[in-house]
Amino acid sequence: MEHLDVPQWLATLAVMLGVAKGFGILARRIDQPAVLGELLAGVLVGPSVLGLVEPRAAILQLFAELGVIILLFEIGLETDLAALLKVGGTSAAVALAGVVLPFGLGYAACRLLGLDSVVAIVAGAALTATSVGITARVLADLGRLRDPESRVVLGAAVIDDIVGLVILTVVARLAEGRAVTVAGVATTAAVAFGFLLATLLLGRYLIPPLFRLVDRVDLQGTGTIAALVLAFGLAWLGERSGSALIVGAFAAGLLLAGTTQRHEIERGVVALGHFFVPLFFVAVGAAVDVRVFDPLDPGNRPTLLAGGLLIAAAVSGKFLAGFVPFWFRGRKSVIGVAMIPRGEVGLIFAQMGLASGCLDPGLFGAITLMVMVTTFLAPPLLKHLLGGRPIPKRPGELEEVGDLVTSP
Repeated sequence: MEHLDVPQWLATLAVMLGVAKGFGILARRIDQPAVLGELLAGVLVGPSVLGLVEPRAAILQLFAELGVIILLFEIGLETDLAALLKVGGTSAAVALAGVVLPFGLGYAACRLLGLDSVVAIVAGAALTATSVGITARVLADLGRLRDPESRVVLGAAVIDDIVGLVILTVVARLAEGRAVTVAGVATTAAVAFGFLLATLLLGRYLIPPLFRLVDRVDLQGTGTIAALVLAFGLAWLGERSGSALIVGAFAAGLLLAGTTQRHEIERGVVALGHFFVPLFFVAVGAAVDVRVFDPLDPGNRPTLLAGGLLIAAAVSGKFLAGFVPFWFRGRKSVIGVAMIPRGEVGLIFAQMGLASGCLDPGLFGAITLMVMVTTFLAPPLLKHLLGGRPIPKRPGELEEVGDLVTSP
């Protein structure tokens, strides 16, 4: 574990934030999500290219972890639990198929390559997430948020987020060395669901009166600080109870999404996220060793083969999920393509697997490549299927679904 003194850390922060913002802007200029630019920026400044950022530094890992917690807290804040519970059977079918199919295909591909069972589970789990932010932004830009296909996709992607959090908890426990058994997985999943359910049930009665008291304090920023205290406290409690840090942070966001201070809290947390969240993505990119992608090196062939198989599993699994609800009469191909992009949760899986030692640098690079390719692939395909010319948005369209989407 590398150690940085204060001047070195300040220089590292300047480099990371500068390249994250610069590459994020460039990515948006070419109609891609900013997160992709931040990943590429991390690759550029990492040890395998310019060597300006050392991803193994303890303080960088701490700041990156804070970025993950804040990111999941933001997602929880922007998720309307009531709207989530009203999602129909079509979205649920797409969501569940969109988890099972990519996971099964990814697991099978890794086992075919002769990888260990736990490694195959971690790699397969990284294929299950859907980046609702990327898809929602493309649909909004095309004025298609009111389409039946779009509503199915948004609902399915939100369900994916919650299922993905539970899978992440299961994988985190397995990565710690626990045996891969049906009973062990079921117990871990029950603990994760139980913690989330208990937190939401208790918080429904405790949080509103508590934040009404907070609202009486005439001091700017009090609501945001109280919200962060809750987020960090539940993240700690989630870890201590056998669940996970990010499950607690996500639950805190869900609890506060219905409070009167939500918009004030969201402004404060988003501002904080502008600092911490890019550090996570740059750190993930910096951990990628681009040398493992050199096709001229015979030793890299396993990584390239794994990357190709994971990309095929990731794309085909999500695309096929769009065709599972056979009763739906809309364009199933649009649903399938819209479910393809991976994002934050997939990267969290990869980073966790690397940190725990489950993934070697080659397989970590293969998963990161899968995230990048699927993120690049979906927007142009959606535009092709839906037509490149935006349809004028009707008044209130974005506000109606605003609680179901997150910013890219």
